[in-house]
Amino acid sequence: MPVITTKDGTAIYYKDWGKGQPVVFSHGWPLSSDAFEDQMFFLATHGYRAIAHDRRGHGRSGQPWNGNDMDTYADDLAALTDALDLKDAVHVGHSTGGGEVARYIGRHGSARVAKAVLIGAVTPLMLKTEANPGGLPIAVFDGIRAGVLADRSQFFKDLTVPFYGANREGSKVSQGLKDSFWLQGMMAGFPAAFDCIKAFSETDFTEDLKKIDVPTLILHGDDDQIVPIGASALLSAKLVKGATLKVYPGAPHGMCSTLKDTVNADLLAFIKG
Repeated sequence: MPVITTKDGTAIYYKDWGKGQPVVFSHGWPLSSDAFEDQMFFLATHGYRAIAHDRRGHGRSGQPWNGNDMDTYADDLAALTDALDLKDAVHVGHSTGGGEVARYIGRHGSARVAKAVLIGAVTPLMLKTEANPGGLPIAVFDGIRAGVLADRSQFFKDLTVPFYGANREGSKVSQGLKDSFWLQGMMAGFPAAFDCIKAFSETDFTEDLKKIDVPTLILHGDDDQIVPIGASALLSAKLVKGATLKVYPGAPHGMCSTLKDTVNADLLAFIKG
């Protein structure tokens, strides 16, 4: 398997399809690079080099006890881009991966970055605080932790319903798609599955977003039941200079799968533009 090894010895698995300008994908919790295969295959067939890694602790990457935090995730992404010597790359992040992209640029700059795309991203901050009154209460994330600790397998199966909007009238979410989510989630190691909850919910990306100095596209569904748009994309779009915000009416959090043709077309247009 293609892997790079980080400075702390963690093996990071990645896929590398096609040739051309690199488009690098950062996936959400608790998934793996498989979550972006629709986008990767589409862009690779349209003349781009599609690259996606399994975040440490997730998928086929190593499962260290330490490093399940946003700074380390961002440093792992930097290690991947350095190892592959990627230049003029477009970075696409979904959910937790959107935070990873923001922190990567915030910590490592944009010398290797051409553009950025945040899809259903957890930025700028998911947790409700005095300074972020529109966020979600800590009890929500404590509930996620409790669900993972009690019965991770069943919790992931239940999570597929709001994730893909399968509880909405007219939903056509397949059992196969829900099974794919469960399979990816169960490939994650328990430490990462647990610790990443704190990373995606309590990390404040405000200053990272302010440092993004490349063209940025922000995509979000207005019926996102996992990362509500009001406390995320609507705020992020104001923090990233010159960002383009596109709201998908009625779209769920997992719209890269449920609306893959629309997302693919918007990605291609943005990358080409």
